[in-house]
Amino acid sequence: MFAGMREDMDMRPTDLSALRMLAIRERRAEEVTPQSLARHIGITTASATALLDRLTQQGHVDRVVHPDDRRSRLVTLTPHARETFFAHFWPRISIMNTVAERYDDAELAVITDFMHQLADAVARPTDGEPHAAPAR
Repeated sequence: MFAGMREDMDMRPTDLSALRMLAIRERRAEEVTPQSLARHIGITTASATALLDRLTQQGHVDRVVHPDDRRSRLVTLTPHARETFFAHFWPRISIMNTVAERYDDAELAVITDFMHQLADAVARPTDGEPHAAPAR
């Protein structure tokens, strides 16, 4: 889904990650600073500045003065970004929901457990031993 959206929107992976993070945080009514965005994406603050410059130039984000600390900035989505992001996001979510509806709650519980275990296994560091590629 992410790769398809990135291609449809003609964006870099970090740019789309930033928009996704901003959309999620906006729905939670959470503030986003350039520093918190950098930490979330795993980039330097200098790279975050370049990313925000790019997204600002494209009309996707605004940097506004923090209401409680005038030295700080908050990053917000523009109406254009919301419209563009959700125009590409919601159809994909709808398709995913259609697929998920094919399974009952017990099956979804097994699938969810599998996905969590797989994600945990991939996130763990390896034992340091090189592993051969599977035979084809």
